[in-house]
Amino acid sequence: MPGTGFDNLFVVALVALLAPLAVAAVPLLRVPAVVVEIVAGVVLGPDVLGVVDADLAVQVLSVIGLAFLLFTVGLELDVRTLKGAALRLSVVGFAISLALGTGFGLFAAAAGWVGSPLLVAIALSATSLGLVVPVLRDSGQTESTAARLTIAAATLADVAAILLLTLFFSEAATSLGARVVLLTTFVGVVAVAAVALVVTERWASLTLLVRRLQDTTAEIRVRGAVVLLLGFVVLAQRFGLEAILGALLAGVVVGAVDRNTSTHPQFRTKLDAIGFGFLIPVFFVSSGIRLDVSGLVADPSALIRMPVFLLALLVVRGAPALLYRRYVSGRQAAAAGLLQATSLPFLVTASMIGTDLGVVSPVNAAALVGAGVASVLVFPTVALGLLREPVPRSAPRPRPRTRRVVT
Repeated sequence: MPGTGFDNLFVVALVALLAPLAVAAVPLLRVPAVVVEIVAGVVLGPDVLGVVDADLAVQVLSVIGLAFLLFTVGLELDVRTLKGAALRLSVVGFAISLALGTGFGLFAAAAGWVGSPLLVAIALSATSLGLVVPVLRDSGQTESTAARLTIAAATLADVAAILLLTLFFSEAATSLGARVVLLTTFVGVVAVAAVALVVTERWASLTLLVRRLQDTTAEIRVRGAVVLLLGFVVLAQRFGLEAILGALLAGVVVGAVDRNTSTHPQFRTKLDAIGFGFLIPVFFVSSGIRLDVSGLVADPSALIRMPVFLLALLVVRGAPALLYRRYVSGRQAAAAGLLQATSLPFLVTASMIGTDLGVVSPVNAAALVGAGVASVLVFPTVALGLLREPVPRSAPRPRPRTRRVVT
């Protein structure tokens, strides 16, 4: 039987410790630790072994972990990548994704799988930027045209998907117009807070004080970032919007203000230590614990939905990469499509919101998350193979094709 008190949290923390060790022990598998965390949560959860349960302590830290995950996504967003052809292709590609996702959502609704086609469309339109960038780094092509296009598309998709999820599925008001007003007002308040933060940072006396305390037990920069994160989350909830939007914008503000890290090079490392060292793994492990795996296994037709969702994810996010053929090779475009179709954190978030609102059943939420897990397992590995195209020794190196440069 699942334990009580801090027993469950201990098991979750133990899984978080062992997951990256297991991944490092078998490097050829190239499985992200997040997948191991979710799978371990499923296996140890109430539907399989019944070793651990998502009690109150785990649930609270899971919510904070989700907020910190979106905070780190915002922290890494670089809007400077969205310009010129990259911006144009990203916008057109995201519009195509929404159109394709809506079509699949209508099919899923007609089949009785979901109650909201739009939620499915939004859920399938996002890309896991935090999973895509490491793959591109492994390929050694982060500065290539294909990488820049992929990162730009993932950046826009992450931001747009969260905005749409907040706009259409928050509990702000019954009318869409009221939600637009609230969302616009909230973004305006965040912008004012960002300007105020920039102005405050220019106070010489305050700057000296912060530098003196930043690497002591006060950890003043870390505490300030946490206050900003929680403040924006609370503010978003006060506006009746999704808390994830506040978390994302908090990361964007900190990342924009904190461009120059020469005086505090360890700040980002400390934030990663809090997030990826503790809170974020709790969110992923608990997500696995709460998946309705027994429902999937008990209903063969429900189990079939997982590969259907996976195929939909590949088409919805992968197809827009065909727009890149004007700038990159066919293999690079295919790799970009696979990377853009790699999504997990947002699918987990969207499925949780859909379950809470009653528009997605727990079984279908499990199928959707399962498709996300499969995408993380398969798509980046295949994409990495395409990006690392070997050149036969017996054959002369082909002359590079002339491509238009994306600026």
